[in-house]
Order: sequence, then structure tokens, then C-alpha cells
Amino acid sequence: MFQVILLGTLVSAMIPLGGVIAANENIQRDWLRTELRHSVVAFGGGALLSAVAFVLIPQGDEALNTFAVIGWIAAGAIAMAVVDMRLTRQGSHKAQLVAMLSDFIPEAVALGAVIASGKSSGLLLALMIALQNLPEGFNAFREQRDSGAKSGAILRNFVGLACIGPASALAGFLLLADFPQVTGALMLTAAGAILYLIFQDIAPQAKLANRHGPALGAVAGFLLGLCGHLMIG
Repeated sequence: MFQVILLGTLVSAMIPLGGVIAANENIQRDWLRTELRHSVVAFGGGALLSAVAFVLIPQGDEALNTFAVIGWIAAGAIAMAVVDMRLTRQGSHKAQLVAMLSDFIPEAVALGAVIASGKSSGLLLALMIALQNLPEGFNAFREQRDSGAKSGAILRNFVGLACIGPASALAGFLLLADFPQVTGALMLTAAGAILYLIFQDIAPQAKLANRHGPALGAVAGFLLGLCGHLMIG
């Protein structure tokens, strides 16, 4: 159990750390700062896509049949579309934050379940999740700050959100290890929500005219997840 809490805390700490880095970025030349920011947004999108392809959907596919896999992914996308419409009506700018949580929480649950199963890939899975959470925390911080929120308040909220990680991992370890169908449905619903957000909000934000860094950043984020997947496999 100590290992679950420790690894859950490790992956969670990357969220406020990403926020701290974003709060202290000080890059001269506006064009360079702009391209870096768009590239990090794209990198986070690529990392999210890799989480869908290599963690969330494979976990769900192992536990559920084809029709259930498709159904839960569709349900996640539709549910996120409804949430997005409500946020838009309220004038809220939280796409990156919602995407981060949609990815982070089910992966933390999966981490706990993997450790409970006795597989040796728990540490490597935790490292992969942590590397994904860092740019996602960076992007979510900037999104919140650009909407007018104070940096100190955002970081405090991120520290609070980070507490969800150990709790989610512990829930996966204690409650869901013997219920793979429930875990699979959770993974697939999150996958659908993330796919919706990538194409609805994150990819459009990453676009930068006459610059190629963001597109390469998206590929780099995807390759990060692929490396972790191949190493775990």
C-alpha cells in the first residue's frame, strides 16, 4: 500500500510542478515565447493522445467486448461535449484543466490496479504518467492565468487537485483490482472525453501560423507515450 501512495503522490506532484514552471517562465523575444507555449500545448495534446492509444483503450479492451468498448468511448465523448457546451455558455476557459483531469484520474486508478495485480510494470507506468502530467499542468496553468485567475490561487488549487492522485491510485488498488469491467469502462469513458477535447480545444490552441514547432511538439508528446508503452510491453 505504501508503494501505491508513494507512486500516486509522485505522478500527482507533476501537476503543480508544471504550474510552477509556467508561472516562472521568462523567455525573451516574443516570437520565441509564443512558439514555445504553442509547442508545449501541442506536446501535451500528443501526450494525451498517447495515453488514449496506449493506456486507456488497451485497458478497456482487455476487460470488455467490442460493442462495449465503442459504446463507452462514445458515451465519454458525448458527456464531454455536454460539459464543454456548459462551460462555453458560462464563458469558462478550462479545456486543458478538464482534459488533464480526464487523463490523470483514470490513469491513477489504473496504476493502483496494476500494482495490486502484482505486475512489475507499476513503476514504469507511474513514470510515464508523471511525464505526461508535467506539460499538462503547464498548459492548464497558463489557460487559467490567461482567463484572469491569479497565479497563487491557481497553484493552490493544483496542489489540492494533486491530492486526488494518491486517493485514485489507492481506490484502484483496494476496490477495483477485482472489477476489471468497471476499471475498463472508466478508462474508455475518459478516452472518449480526451479525444473530444483534443480536437475541439487543444489542437486549435496549438496551431501557430508559419511555425512548425507545435506540430513537432505534438509528435514528441506522442512518442513519449509510445516509449513508455514499448518499455512496459
